[in-house]
Amino acid sequence: MPSESVRSSDDIAAGHAPKAPQAPEWKPVSRSSTHELVINAIEEQITSGYLTVGDPLPSERDLAAKLQVSRAAVREALRVMESLGVVVSNVGSGKSAGTFIASMPKEALTRFLRLHVALANFSIEEAIETRIQLERSSTALATGRVHDDALAGMNASLAIMDTPGVSLETFNDADTAFHVAIAHASNNQLLSDLTEAIRGSLRRPILDAFHEVEDPRALMAQLQEEHHAIMQAIVDRDTDHAVQLTEDHIRSATAALPQLTNQSRAGS
Repeated sequence: MPSESVRSSDDIAAGHAPKAPQAPEWKPVSRSSTHELVINAIEEQITSGYLTVGDPLPSERDLAAKLQVSRAAVREALRVMESLGVVVSNVGSGKSAGTFIASMPKEALTRFLRLHVALANFSIEEAIETRIQLERSSTALATGRVHDDALAGMNASLAIMDTPGVSLETFNDADTAFHVAIAHASNNQLLSDLTEAIRGSLRRPILDAFHEVEDPRALMAQLQEEHHAIMQAIVDRDTDHAVQLTEDHIRSATAALPQLTNQSRAGS
């Protein structure tokens, strides 16, 4: 009997649309499979549309039986997927207990990028170039969509960085918050999450490089002047100027922190 997810020749001949899938369709996997194949099986249900955010997975015992694998393989697969933010497990009893499909939190994406940058799988140069392209796009969108709440978030970050004697760590975190606030103003969640994740992955390398600068306070003042210029261009709705200022700012900050890219080369 053909699967409901596959349109039959009779349907095509009759001009009928295929029926929407009613429930997850679990197919056995090879007994020699590892937990990666269990992950693939769950991923297939998600990408096919059978499972979406909030949907429960079968119990560990039932899923092992459906896939014809050991419970240990299922347990390991769920552990990996939970660490990636794809599923969430709740202990106890009742409707809230069990394992459910979850949306990936920003923290999981940030952790992923941070670890891969640290391991030099993605070089700092690559992360910076990607950041430039992302922030050019988010700044362009923000100048046309910015609203009072977004402006308030940017101003709050600027105020922290303007505080006399602010610590380097606090300044750096407010710097991140400023750029993330711009990304939020774009009203594009993926741009915003990627911007936050990439900037978060660079937090430690930037701080380490900042501590190597001869005059950190002078550099902080320079960066803050550039931040205010970007903010003004956004308020003025001057898209081209805001976008160019953003790229120039990231490149000048990178040039002023030579130790930042040296870290990447030393680890390669």
